[in-house]
Amino acid sequence: MSPASAQPAPTARRVAALRRDRRARRLRLLAILAGLIAAAVALALILGQSLTPPGTVLRVLAGEDVAGAAFTVRELRLPRAVLALLAGLCFGLGGVSFQTMLGNPLASPDIIGISSGASAAAVFAIVILGQGGPAVSVIAVAAGLGVALLIYLLSWSQGVAGARLILVGIGISAMLQSLTAYILTQAPSWSLQEALRWMTGSVNGATLDQALPLALALLVCGGLLLARARDLDALRLGDDAAAGLGVAVGRTRVVTICAAVGLVAFATAATGPIAFVAFLSGPIAARLTGGGRAPLIPAALIGALLVLLADYAGQFLLPARYPVGVVTGVLGAPYLVYLVIRDSRTGGH
Repeated sequence: MSPASAQPAPTARRVAALRRDRRARRLRLLAILAGLIAAAVALALILGQSLTPPGTVLRVLAGEDVAGAAFTVRELRLPRAVLALLAGLCFGLGGVSFQTMLGNPLASPDIIGISSGASAAAVFAIVILGQGGPAVSVIAVAAGLGVALLIYLLSWSQGVAGARLILVGIGISAMLQSLTAYILTQAPSWSLQEALRWMTGSVNGATLDQALPLALALLVCGGLLLARARDLDALRLGDDAAAGLGVAVGRTRVVTICAAVGLVAFATAATGPIAFVAFLSGPIAARLTGGGRAPLIPAALIGALLVLLADYAGQFLLPARYPVGVVTGVLGAPYLVYLVIRDSRTGGH
């Protein structure tokens, strides 16, 4: 056997070893993130303005009515933690799906106007139409889907280019934010507080009823995105390369946009636009996983962890109480500036 013919075997073994190492690294990361999320939820249930012993929390969660703890844990802390967890999963998964499909970290639903559309519609429903509760959520979800469709159509020119969609989305977002600000100037005092919640993003006053639509959206839309994970990976190579690999490019884009917008719109309908969670989760996940496959599940877990920790910090770790969206906005704004500066220096590549 010649040396040339013997060469492929070691190379194949090295490739297989690299794939095993990457898979093991990904599984370790998922386990660590799941553990951190469990710890964050436990912290939210145990330690607030008062300390509830872990044993007492477990008794309450098992259905026991423990005096002095049942209401605090079951009615206040548990719904807040569950809503923060589910909203973070939805924002993280929806955001990374957009970023992966368009191959640009700026292609996040809260940057390109989808969250702004849902928020503007919710504020309009509260202030102008006098609606509340489920009606506001339905209107917000419909508006998020409608804004996504508008951005997609305005960006279309023999296909959708990521940079063009982002620019159109930023313009639409600016218009919607101006509209929202104008509506707020017309708001009576009784509805202003509720409308402002949609501007900042908050899980104050959370109930388990709010969490059910989020759980269903995560099951349906999240399942669709995970089922398309391989096709999303292929789209990062470009439309022509993806089509050459057998990917139905148009169908994959439509399914991805609908599912990702559904996740973000339902999350925004439940909590308001929690700033930059959809934007930050994907890049953080990509850095931690070291590239390779689209980090859909890691990004979803990171989104959940960000919302849980930011909400806890906003309640108890800062000099005053702040909604979760204010805390995530402070974290995300510097990263957005960094990305814009970096892209301007590299010509957008």
